[in-house]
Amino acid sequence: MYIERKLEKKLKDYLNVPEILAIIGPRQSGKTTLIKKICNELENSVYLSFEDRQLLELFETDIKSFEELYFKPEKHKYIFIDEFQYANEGGKDLKYLFDFNPGKKIIISGSSSIDLSIKAIKYLAGRIFILNLYPLDFEEFLLFKNPDLYRIIKQQKNKLAVTGSKVTLPDISDAVSQKINLFYEEFGIYGGYPRVAIAKNKDEKIEVLKNIYSIFFLREVKEILGIAEDYKLTKLIKALALQIGSQIDYQNLGSLADFNYNQTKTNLNLLEKTFITKSVKPFFQNKSTELVKNPKMFFMDTGFRNIVIQSFQKFSDRADKGALLENILFCELIKDGFNLNYWRTKSQAEVDLIAEKNQAIIPVEIKSYLAKTTSTRSMFSFIKKYNTPVAIIFSDNLIGQKTIDDKKLLFLPFWLGIPDCIYKF
Repeated sequence: MYIERKLEKKLKDYLNVPEILAIIGPRQSGKTTLIKKICNELENSVYLSFEDRQLLELFETDIKSFEELYFKPEKHKYIFIDEFQYANEGGKDLKYLFDFNPGKKIIISGSSSIDLSIKAIKYLAGRIFILNLYPLDFEEFLLFKNPDLYRIIKQQKNKLAVTGSKVTLPDISDAVSQKINLFYEEFGIYGGYPRVAIAKNKDEKIEVLKNIYSIFFLREVKEILGIAEDYKLTKLIKALALQIGSQIDYQNLGSLADFNYNQTKTNLNLLEKTFITKSVKPFFQNKSTELVKNPKMFFMDTGFRNIVIQSFQKFSDRADKGALLENILFCELIKDGFNLNYWRTKSQAEVDLIAEKNQAIIPVEIKSYLAKTTSTRSMFSFIKKYNTPVAIIFSDNLIGQKTIDDKKLLFLPFWLGIPDCIYKF
């Protein structure tokens, strides 16, 4: 069952550029399904997978024969190589194939940016475009689950407009908002892995997540990265899952997982490079008044996070609801191409996320519930200090706006995200 992905259009647009296309992202994010679909739609294409051990051996030991079989035939204009991370010295051989077979379009995929960096990218400077495929974002999820509600969201985003200093806000009924929030809750609790999204019930979703978690340790940790003491990594992941959105205390994490300081940092880097977690560093311009050191850590899929701690309760029953909502929105903004930081001063003022894109700086706060358009002292402090023209407070269904010293403070529901019109401020 195919779920339409936003990256599909971008990939097709890039099929006519000469560079190699590398699609990287976590396992089970839909890379194989996506490239097989595009491959099947193209004439003169061939799909290869390095999970086929004989094919991988041929590539690694006899590149000339591999070239003769898959690059020399005229009918092979587009060559798709899936699971490229299994190839040792893959980048060196790929560079040879690229340089000596002009006119051929090479598309590779991999599930670890560590492997593509070490085995491919260092040989391919100027020859490769890297594209990320993450688990589904909420719009992709909703398009699959309920196309009618998806269209409503798109219409509401189009209604939100900025004309000079005037902001036109979307207008959506409480009944429709509640329906969307139910899907947003399902998305937040079980995450965006495509196989989880198509699962028929809660039990199946949890079983799929267990499998994804197990495969991560079997393939990424043991088979590719060669880490023997995976039980320690299990402890580290669980410790992170229990403190999402909190500043990292390396000493405390190391003690919980039985790693020393350097091992802790190395393994946190591994989790980022395999798309399990992502760190968020502090936003600062003045080291004397703003915190500049320890990052916060989030999971790149909240379903993966929740399987780690075995917690699938509804939002209303969760003690970690606020942290989980922050993690969900974090993932959505990353998938939408934002660079993210957080802001905290030594006097304890804090803004959850600072989103940057297209030279715009947008402070963001996440509230599990808001009844009226009220701002926080921290948000006011950031707006005043950095003179940002617009800020956003996200909650479950509040839509509104407020003016603070000629700056706009928008109140939007989580599922609306940061609309493109924000850059007009």
